[in-house]
Amino acid sequence: MIALLQRVTEASVVVDGTTIGAIKTGLMVLVCAERNDTPKDVEYLVSKLLSYRVFSDDAGKMNRSVTDVQGGLLLVPQFTLAADTQSGTRPSFTPAAPPELGKQLFNHFVTKAKERLPIVETGEFGADMKVSLTNDGPVTFWLQSKPTTEKSK
Repeated sequence: MIALLQRVTEASVVVDGTTIGAIKTGLMVLVCAERNDTPKDVEYLVSKLLSYRVFSDDAGKMNRSVTDVQGGLLLVPQFTLAADTQSGTRPSFTPAAPPELGKQLFNHFVTKAKERLPIVETGEFGADMKVSLTNDGPVTFWLQSKPTTEKSK
């Protein structure tokens, strides 16, 4: 699993001219399932995401999580994060999970996040989405569950 998180002052997702998800202060997270991901990868990444300290404390240090600041979470499915860009000028999406598995794991991600955070909004899997955000900082981080070879150890 891959999560590209951005600390935001606001973010929204529009599908067919209708806003389907929006948050104020919080994290806008692009979420991608890879070919060999499992529900355990989802649970690991949700846990890490919700405890990842990217918000400033009173001293200006990044010591607070989205949970600590009671921020929102906007989860947007984004299979292109798994693209293999190592050769040529056209990305290969072979590393991404097949659509049915990707949708299943994204939905599991949303469910697990909603169990732990009161404000969770989403994009729509497979839709043509227009995502808007105001990145605060800017602050952007790439989180990933452990590679398959490390999971089996």
